[in-house]
Amino acid sequence: MTILPLLAVLVQILGGERIDALQAPPNTKAIVYLFTSTDCPVSNRYAPEVRRLEQTFAAKGVRFRLVYPSHFESDAAVRDHMALFAYGSLEAVRDPSLALVRFTGATITPEAVVIMDGKVVYRGRIDDRFVDLGVERPAPTTHDLADALASIVDGRPIARPTTQAIGCYIADLTR
Repeated sequence: MTILPLLAVLVQILGGERIDALQAPPNTKAIVYLFTSTDCPVSNRYAPEVRRLEQTFAAKGVRFRLVYPSHFESDAAVRDHMALFAYGSLEAVRDPSLALVRFTGATITPEAVVIMDGKVVYRGRIDDRFVDLGVERPAPTTHDLADALASIVDGRPIARPTTQAIGCYIADLTR
C-alpha cells in the first residue's frame, strides 16, 4: 500500500517539471526557500550573502532554492537573473500559482523560509542590514537566517523562528 502525503505544495523547476516543495531530497536536514525576484533591488543586494550562506551550509545537509513567485518571470528571465548575480550552484524554482507563497506566508522578496519535515521552522529576514526600504545599516548586527541554520545543524531549537523581512512585496499576491 502506498501512503500519500497529507499535503503537497507544487512548484516548477526550470524547464517546467513540477516538484513537491515539502519533500526533501535524501540526506537533507532542511530546505531554505529564498523568495526573490528579478527586479527587487533589496533581493539583488543580498546575492553575495545568499551565496556565502549556501557555501557554508550545503555540506551540512541544508539545501538552498531560490523561489521566483511570479507568473510574469519566464524560465529565461530566471536563468538570466541567476547568471547576472552568480547564483551558480543554487537551484531555482518558479511558483506562478503562489502555492508555496500561500503555504509559507511569505509576502516579501527577499524572505527566507526554512522547511524541515514538511513544516516551516523559520520565516523572515536574512539579517538586519535593512532597517526599512531605503534605510540600510553599513553592516548587519544580527544574522537571523545563519543563526537559524546553525541551530538546525546543531540540533538546537531556533531562538527566533519568525522575523520581519524588509524588501519588495510579492506583487502577484493581489491577484
